[in-house]
Amino acid sequence: MIQPAQKRGRRFLNPDGGAAGQPLWQVARMLAEGRGTPWPAQVPVRHTPLPTPAPGQVAITMVGHATCLIRTPEVTLLTDPIWSERASPFSFSGPKRVRAPGIAWEDLPRIDAVLVSHAHYDHMDRASLQRLWARDRPMMVTGLGNAARFARWGMPGAVELDWGQDAALPAGGRATFIPMRHFAARGVHDQGHTLWGGFSVVLPCGFRLCFVADTAWGGHLDVIGQALGPFDAALVPIGAYEPRWFMQAVHITPEEAVAAHHALRARTSLAIHHGVFKLTQEAIDEPATRLVAARGEADFRAPQVGETVVF
Repeated sequence: MIQPAQKRGRRFLNPDGGAAGQPLWQVARMLAEGRGTPWPAQVPVRHTPLPTPAPGQVAITMVGHATCLIRTPEVTLLTDPIWSERASPFSFSGPKRVRAPGIAWEDLPRIDAVLVSHAHYDHMDRASLQRLWARDRPMMVTGLGNAARFARWGMPGAVELDWGQDAALPAGGRATFIPMRHFAARGVHDQGHTLWGGFSVVLPCGFRLCFVADTAWGGHLDVIGQALGPFDAALVPIGAYEPRWFMQAVHITPEEAVAAHHALRARTSLAIHHGVFKLTQEAIDEPATRLVAARGEADFRAPQVGETVVF
């Protein structure tokens, strides 16, 4: 059973009851270690026409990072949309995109609903959300505390959920907000003030999808698998895990991602959250290489940015 989130003062706690994230002095220590293995300034992306899903099919396109386009003949969803050049509050500094979005903005179909996992800049990109709102007026679904922020940004009516709560999606699907071991913040003074998580989605055709977004390893993954699985597919992060002494509190390694695939009881997993923004110290291709070495017989794939997988 999925338990609702708990708070200590103004701050939400992780599923295990512990404080979320790392203290600021640990952040300073990590930054002092340097940026690790350099990444290329730019990696080409192959743009291909979007296939049209037939009745009973689900098409998932890797736009990049945690942004995935999910389409059936009945509904079109988008997870954590970011088309901006930087995952940052600033246009002139912060992690810069090395792979262009896998779908050019002008080729993006109409979006019915947007699932926003948490408030970090690489997952909640204000410019992309406002652009989507101006164009499509999609349903916005997110965690507790974010609706007021969206309203300030000119996007009223967002549906905010606690862990374990669900909401009806357009055309008959449902999205349930699920616990993750992570944290949320937009600055240095609001850590944990809004709720983070992932989504369990049942599409109108009955297809069951788990969008993990960001998480560290923990027993919550088994709970989700038992309560809401098995899943036909899971979108599981594999990058941004070094240095381990720091990142183990917020992100899983590729090896832990394979364990998450099994814990969630996913038939197929697709790797997200790697190879687009340099957030941590590992090399650009290391997460995918380690995933291939660790997955064994598991159906855990690492699609290219721009690639569509049809179920």
